[in-house]
Amino acid sequence: MSMKTFVLCKLTPGKEQTAVRTIRAIDGVTEVYMVFGGWDMILAAESDTVDKLSSLIVSRIRAVDGVAATETLVTTSL
Repeated sequence: MSMKTFVLCKLTPGKEQTAVRTIRAIDGVTEVYMVFGGWDMILAAESDTVDKLSSLIVSRIRAVDGVAATETLVTTSL
């Protein structure tokens, strides 16, 4: 069973386009949207375990040059 999460990202001014291209190419990232407001981008990602999900977010997404901050929202079924 796959776990789905949404990640809100603040991007560094001037590095947005490069960061978005890099993030779209990351395996496990399924959707990327640029938004207005307190955050610059929302992405959807999927993984089959919490450990893999954590690695995807911490080691891959947060490591992208131009990602200044993230907030992760893990989905749940009621």
